[in-house]
Parts: sequence; C-alpha cells; structure tokens
Amino acid sequence: MKPSAAIAVAAVIGPTGVPLTVDDLPPPDTKRWVIRRKAEVVAAVRGGLISLEDACRRYTLSVDEFLAWQNLIDRYGMLGLRVTRLQQYRETPSENLT
Repeated sequence: MKPSAAIAVAAVIGPTGVPLTVDDLPPPDTKRWVIRRKAEVVAAVRGGLISLEDACRRYTLSVDEFLAWQNLIDRYGMLGLRVTRLQQYRETPSENLT
C-alpha cells in the first residue's frame, strides 16, 4: 500500500454513543429523514467513515443541505434537526432590523 493512500475508517462513534459502521448507515433510498438518520450521516462524514461527496451522492443531498444539518447539530444539538422545530431556530426578518 502506498503511504499516501487513504485509509478507510472501520467505525466511528454514532450520535447515540455506539459504534457506527458503513453497514449501519441509512440505506441510500431513505425517504423519511428522522433526527437519528441525519445525525448518523453527519457523524459518519465527520469521523471519516464516508466523505462528504460520497454522502451527498449516496443520499442525493446537496452540500448545502448536509452543511445545514451539521450546523444545526453544532448550534442546537440533535433536536435542532427536527423539521417541526426549524422555525424556532431561524431568525425572523424583524430580528435582523435591530
């Protein structure tokens, strides 16, 4: 193996604290994106299990969508990924005027 060759990570710690492997990731045809599945994809990319490009290709995500998930986790924790809570975390236009 060449010294510059990338070494694949076998497992990372997932959002629930248990090891996460590629086999544990949501299936590529996932339609229902619950909090845990989004967080698993973010953890996999952050831990080097899969690349950002691979995640976007596999799940038909835009880079912006993935980065939004990552930002929500950083700012609000996993609960920030709840679709029904997004409005609570967004600034309203009137807040920007002050």
